[in-house]
Amino acid sequence: MKKHWYDYLWIASLLYLLLGFFNILFAWLGLLCFFIPLVFSVARGSKGYCNRYCGRGQLFGLLGGGFGLSRRKNVPQWMKSHYFRYGFLAFFLIMFFLMLWNTYLVFAGAQDLKQTVTLLWSFRLPWNWAYQGTLFHPGVAQFAFGFYSIMLTSTILGLITMLLFKPRSWCVYCPMGTMTQLICKARRGNRA
Repeated sequence: MKKHWYDYLWIASLLYLLLGFFNILFAWLGLLCFFIPLVFSVARGSKGYCNRYCGRGQLFGLLGGGFGLSRRKNVPQWMKSHYFRYGFLAFFLIMFFLMLWNTYLVFAGAQDLKQTVTLLWSFRLPWNWAYQGTLFHPGVAQFAFGFYSIMLTSTILGLITMLLFKPRSWCVYCPMGTMTQLICKARRGNRA
């Protein structure tokens, strides 16, 4: 099967995690993974981004399928349910807005910069080596630490479900996939 340029976007996902490990300000690049799928679904009315261009899904497919790190079991029905997917999306959005609130507090001077990455929304890991200060306001770095935490946590969740189930099991409950699906449904509803 002929390979296309977009078949190598998994490299961008891996590169994102590595760059953020060494310099947290690279975490801002993750906004591309946030906005491009939404713009794609609004403009085209499809989940084409998820199906073809998502580097994270490709990475899980490569690790789980190509390298055989997946058990290749079906995802449990409860993970496919609307309750779980919409509940996880709501939880994810709450965590995102809390991250934005903490960023606002640093920008407002009400809170000092926390040079930590929070895994699974619970475990704070010191990440001091990744930020030595810049010309930017500390709030810029606070956003980067928070966003990298979200991206790293979702990658870990994806890796866990990849190991336990099929390679791209994360795609079943991915918050971005759920949001793009809701946008596509809304677009179809507007045409009717």
